[in-house]
Amino acid sequence: MLYKTPYICNIIYYSMLSGKFAISVHILTLLTKFPNDYLSSEFIAGSMNLNPVLVRKEIANLKAHHIVESKEGKNGGTKLAVDASKLTLKEVFEMTFEKIGLGYAKNQPNPDCPVGKKINENLAVLYAEMNQKVSLQLNDVTLEDFSAQF
Repeated sequence: MLYKTPYICNIIYYSMLSGKFAISVHILTLLTKFPNDYLSSEFIAGSMNLNPVLVRKEIANLKAHHIVESKEGKNGGTKLAVDASKLTLKEVFEMTFEKIGLGYAKNQPNPDCPVGKKINENLAVLYAEMNQKVSLQLNDVTLEDFSAQF
């Protein structure tokens, strides 16, 4: 097994926050498996059982970060533009999230309450620690490493 159990648990948990990371990793893994082909968004969407519009949205983000290249036309599609052994999942994560944040209460907590007066401060520290841990874990995994599982 390539990864520690906490790594997998963290990825599953954080992927629930937004499908963007999962969609991007799925796209990039497919492109890694077909390095010489331009894959259509319909083909990629079929692999995910997802609407091609959502796939194209994430491809646009990856293209803006110069990770993929696209060509139009009958034989068009998307192709990996970087070396999979040099792209880390941390970099992919940072392309899809600025940072993890589970949010704060919409209402202002009671400043006279011992919990209310410090809850947001303590949550901010917790979120910062979560971001640091996720970044450290994902920095050790390249796209090539991840793709080798398939």
